[in-house]
Parts: sequence; structure tokens; C-alpha cells
Amino acid sequence: MDRSFPGSRVSYIPAAVLIALTGAVSPAVAQDKYPSRPIEFVVPWGPGGGADQLARKIAPGLEKELKVSLPVINVPGATGQTGLNKMLTSPADGYSVSVFIADTLALQMDAATKWKVADIVPAGIMIRQPSAFFVAESSPLKTWKDVEAEARKRPLKVGITGFGSADDLHVIYFNQKGLKLTSVPFPKPSERYTAILGGHADILYEQLGDVKSFLDGKQMRPILIFSEARFPAFGNVPASFEIGEKIAISQFRSIAMKAGTGAARVKLVSDALARVAATDDYKSWLRNQYADEKSFIPAAGAIAFMNRELATMRKYAPKK
Repeated sequence: MDRSFPGSRVSYIPAAVLIALTGAVSPAVAQDKYPSRPIEFVVPWGPGGGADQLARKIAPGLEKELKVSLPVINVPGATGQTGLNKMLTSPADGYSVSVFIADTLALQMDAATKWKVADIVPAGIMIRQPSAFFVAESSPLKTWKDVEAEARKRPLKVGITGFGSADDLHVIYFNQKGLKLTSVPFPKPSERYTAILGGHADILYEQLGDVKSFLDGKQMRPILIFSEARFPAFGNVPASFEIGEKIAISQFRSIAMKAGTGAARVKLVSDALARVAATDDYKSWLRNQYADEKSFIPAAGAIAFMNRELATMRKYAPKK
């Protein structure tokens, strides 16, 4: 029977056929929309550290911007490589992102490192802050001169994130200067921070903002800050350049995606990060972390920034 409407050439289509057609089309439409489901937010370090703090600070803002949840998953190990590999083994579809920091980038100094910078695409640099050597408040090492004198007599243990990290490069640098410093890796931030408090290490390498609670609580203090000039909040602490030690590897934390992710998806995440970074709340947090308030670098400039940092690291890497 012809079910066309009078005066028209449009035929009646049975409801069952419409449902079938709709069902065949909707998955494709859903796939085109990004994001349409939760995005896994990998932190390649344990809870409580700077990378974890960053993820938990920006995740709520990203959820608001992207309209999906971003569950934070801590996957520590191998100086950030365990968590990074989790992200890199996921599909390049933007549904898995990772915090990526300077310490993991420094692993490129080792030719045996299996992943390459080209394997990731940074969606944005979120924080840049100075690092320092710290000692316990009760430490007999009161000044950097004390450290130099003691480290020429006996080995001093330095708590770091892992071998091959930016932390380790600083230790190697001073070993080449004749100091006896021994890197002791503590993958879990809490263990690293308490190492100098419990006497398991003599010195800690860390960013100022990451141990702010310990500084405020008078449990530890910086003894040398790696920068060209003294840091205003710690005006009595010498800068590395000031004493002739011209090493200051920038400590940064970024949000990375897997290479091959569509450019539109990377830009969408980068733009969302930019809006989060522009909020007064985030700027206030950067100040509280002793970080550069102009830390944010979008995806378009982030890879060039990382390549510059990599070139700086190569200057301090031990010559093979």
C-alpha cells in the first residue's frame, strides 16, 4: 500500500526501520563528540607530591570546562615512566592524559630510554618553579659552606625522585666538582620528604612549593636555591649562580597526551587548561607554590619549551 502523504512524494517509513537507521547512525555521531566519557588523569608519582597536587588542583576546573569527569590515578615508579607508559599504551584518542614533569624528561639523557619526546604531545605547561637543596631544621649543616666542607670529607646522602632525573643531574654536577654526594631515590614523595627528618638522608632536592608545609612548620629549610638570583621569600639563602655554580634546571609540570591524538582534541584540552590557568584561584595557588605566575604555556609553544629544557639538561649530563 502506498502510504505517501497526499500531494507529496515522501513515502511513509515504518517505525522499526527508523529505529534501525537511528541505531546505526548514533554511535558514529557519539564518536565524533569529544569528550563524551571520562578522561583518565594519570599521575606517574605517589600521592602528596607536586605532580599529585597539580592534578588534584586542576581536575575540578577541567571537569567543569570539558563537562566530563577526570578521575586521578596515581601510578608511581621508574622516575615517572610507569605512569607515562600507562598513558602511552592507551589509544591516541584523548581519553588518557598524564602529568609529565622535568624529572621524567631528564631520562632522555640515557640512550637506553625506550620512549621519546616525540611519543607525547604536551597540551600545556602548567607550573614552573625553582628547586633547592634542603636540610632538616635540626641538621648540623647550617650553610652551603658547611655542606661543601662536610661533603669533601664523607659522602652525604641526597634524597631524589629517581636515578637519571633532574634531581640526579644536580647531584652528578656537584660530584664532578669534587663533592661526595650520593643519590638515594625515594619514588614516594612522603618518603622523600621525611627522609631528611628521620636521618635517612642528609639533603633533599625538591621544589620550594612542594614542601611548603614543612617550611611553614619549621621542619626543614632551603640551603641552596637553584636560580640566577636570590628568591625573595628566602632572601638569606644563596642562589646557585651567586656562588659560581651556574646550574638551574627549570622544574616544570605539564599535561601530556599521546602523540597521534587529533589536533582538534589536543587544542580543546589545551584551551580548557588555559582557562583554568587564567583563574584567580589558580594564580593564587601558583603564588602559594612559589611558582612563576606566568607559568602556563599552551600546546602551540609547549614542545619548543621542552626542547629548550632538554638542551639545558644535556649541558649538565655526565659526558660519556
